[in-house]
Amino acid sequence: MHRYRTHTCGALRESNIGETVRLSGWCHRIRDHGGVLFIDLRDHYGLTQCVADPDSPAFKDAEKLRSEWVVRMEGKVRRRPEGTDNPELPTGMVELYVSDIEVLGPAGELPLPVFGEQEYPEDIRLKYRFLDLRREKLHQNIMTRGAIIDSMRRRMKETGFFEFQTPILTASSPEGARDFLVPSRIHPGKFYALPQAPQQYKQLLMMSGFDRYFQIAPCFRDEDPRADRLPGEFYQLDVEMSFVTQDDVFAAMEPVVTGVFEDFADGKPVTKGWPRIPFAEAIRKYGTDKPDLRNPIVMQEVSEHFRGSGFKVFARMLEDSKNQVWAIPGVGGGSRAFCDRMNSWAQGEGQPGLGYIMWREGGEGAGPLANNIGPERTAAIRAQLGLKEGDAAFFVAGDPEKFWKFSGLARTKLGEELNLIDKDRFELAWIIDFPMYEYDEENKKVDFSHNPFSMPQGGLEALQTQDPLTIKAFQYDIACNGYEIASGGIRNHKPEAMVKAFEIAGYGEQEVVDRFGGMYRAFQYGAPPHGGMAAGVDRIVMLLCGTTNLREISLFPMNQQAMDLMMGAPSEATPKQLRELHIRTNLPDKK
Repeated sequence: MHRYRTHTCGALRESNIGETVRLSGWCHRIRDHGGVLFIDLRDHYGLTQCVADPDSPAFKDAEKLRSEWVVRMEGKVRRRPEGTDNPELPTGMVELYVSDIEVLGPAGELPLPVFGEQEYPEDIRLKYRFLDLRREKLHQNIMTRGAIIDSMRRRMKETGFFEFQTPILTASSPEGARDFLVPSRIHPGKFYALPQAPQQYKQLLMMSGFDRYFQIAPCFRDEDPRADRLPGEFYQLDVEMSFVTQDDVFAAMEPVVTGVFEDFADGKPVTKGWPRIPFAEAIRKYGTDKPDLRNPIVMQEVSEHFRGSGFKVFARMLEDSKNQVWAIPGVGGGSRAFCDRMNSWAQGEGQPGLGYIMWREGGEGAGPLANNIGPERTAAIRAQLGLKEGDAAFFVAGDPEKFWKFSGLARTKLGEELNLIDKDRFELAWIIDFPMYEYDEENKKVDFSHNPFSMPQGGLEALQTQDPLTIKAFQYDIACNGYEIASGGIRNHKPEAMVKAFEIAGYGEQEVVDRFGGMYRAFQYGAPPHGGMAAGVDRIVMLLCGTTNLREISLFPMNQQAMDLMMGAPSEATPKQLRELHIRTNLPDKK
């Protein structure tokens, strides 16, 4: 008989009744029922009920056991007494009558419970992550993550992609966030960077003739904490293809992503035939470039109904041609209490308020705005929005460039408060036609709005003749249920166009050569048209596991202050280490 186990804790069935077996695992739960001890023994594979009564030679040892002790148990498999079986458990028809117990690893007092899924302070959970990972839901999420990555990998290979590994120590690159820098001992004063993405390497692979690349790639960004991204590192399904248009990328990747979602959606509907929504349309209808299409609310411009109206606040705004009034329909929101609550919410978001019109019995509009603009205009707004009695509309006004993000928040808030969102589905869409550039108010300059290596629509001619802020790019995102889960583009593979694109953003040709020399040189020697994308593994897993916290799907995440509480990172370097790296610290003054 094996030293530790003949079966796992999830293996025993009725066919094993009468066998003498060994199990090893953790004491998940211990119950004393009138002198009979029931020990739920758990391992990676499942859970088995073990029983010791006063007639068992192992009873005295069983009395000493505590939660999370690691033990080996030997005994005979028997059927559970009638009425005590557990059909929810694969091993629920049998139990182990214990004849021998060996303690393999006693446990001290637990800093957090493993049995059950009760809430516990996050910092304690992260400090004792090895205990946290024993909890059933989190343990299952991690296994689901592995299975999702297997599905991605299998589907990519079936589609003709080949997996490559690109370097981790690389050169600094402007990907939109700070780099993690790694000092070089051999080259004093010089630094490697951890890759924010394998962008340049995957493009160089296309220069090298490999045609279809993918990688489950670790990416590193020294960013401030964000709710939808783990601090420090994350993983993405990184993809690149040669001789492709934007449509070719869509045709290759849409079935892969759809298939992965269908594999793990647990029967929930998944979009087939994804809509393609231009960036400007997404902003206009949903107030975001990552719309949650489960929310049926579509915003509309209603400026004409307020132009020259008795509501002077909006009427005066509309005298400036750049200003508009947008309406956010609220089906079922036509009560004073609800409208006042939305107005208070808007004030909590830093807004002066949120104007509204309610439609009551008889179809007449009510509220301050309705009183000011009159019944004819109120009826016209109702007709345009397709609303009925008991509904409401909420309004935002001003320069859309400044209010669209708030309008998107208001749309989301309305959808949640009015229970309009169908949460049992996955709605996927391509967001296309992103602007190539945006104006950076802080630095008073034109800068890239998305990936700097993307091809502008219109190519070099557009870069030479158009206002940069009007140029669209062959850039695209995948949105799912309010999250951006992928981003990509067709690449700018012509050296003169690459230099011009960076020049508009304030980079001189020499700087382009210095910072992107490998790729710039490669473009001189026969560069194929190419494009690709990167899908966020962590966010996809998060969505499919039904959680909104990325820490619930990652093995050893940092906290919101980018600290690894379990390993004690970041930590101070020793004087010897600093000398070897030719580095002296210059710490800020303590306040």
